[in-house]
Amino acid sequence: MENSLICYLQRIRSLSSFQKELISAAFHPLKVKEDACLFTGGTVCHQLYFITKGILKFVSSDDQGNDAIHFFLQENHFCTILDSFLNQKVTDDRIQAACEAEVLTVNFLALQKVYQQFPEFKSLLDDIFQRQLLEKVNLRNAYLNRDALSRYLLFIERQPDIALRVKMQDVASYLGIAPQSLSRLRKQIS
Repeated sequence: MENSLICYLQRIRSLSSFQKELISAAFHPLKVKEDACLFTGGTVCHQLYFITKGILKFVSSDDQGNDAIHFFLQENHFCTILDSFLNQKVTDDRIQAACEAEVLTVNFLALQKVYQQFPEFKSLLDDIFQRQLLEKVNLRNAYLNRDALSRYLLFIERQPDIALRVKMQDVASYLGIAPQSLSRLRKQIS
């Protein structure tokens, strides 16, 4: 049976047996527990992940050590700190599991070797990254200029699966709402 990455890619582009084998050999499975860091920050992010199960979150910390969640990504999404990965730049952002997760992972150098043998794979991934980036920007823009209740209702509407699978304190951080305020909002609408 083909892995979920190959199935996902084949919905976008037909792959030969050689290409499937090349990609499958480069990506390795990894299971992570809730809140485990896949990338801790403070260095260059050398890994690209494809989420096969679960939800990952992008986290940054301010000068006082307060965490802020910027995005959630779930199954059938690629995940990395894109600027760090593509440009080999140091970043302080982290990637953590928002719940138990399973990913397929490839490091930067191994991916470059795949590109050498299958050059079209780079343009395919670039197109996917661009689509995912636009999806994230559009989603974040939808939350702008809304009050806390409207942001939460939009979150439930647009990301219902994530709302059911991650901790409420993570949802509060993502939406920029104090956890106590989110608790009150949830009581209002139930």
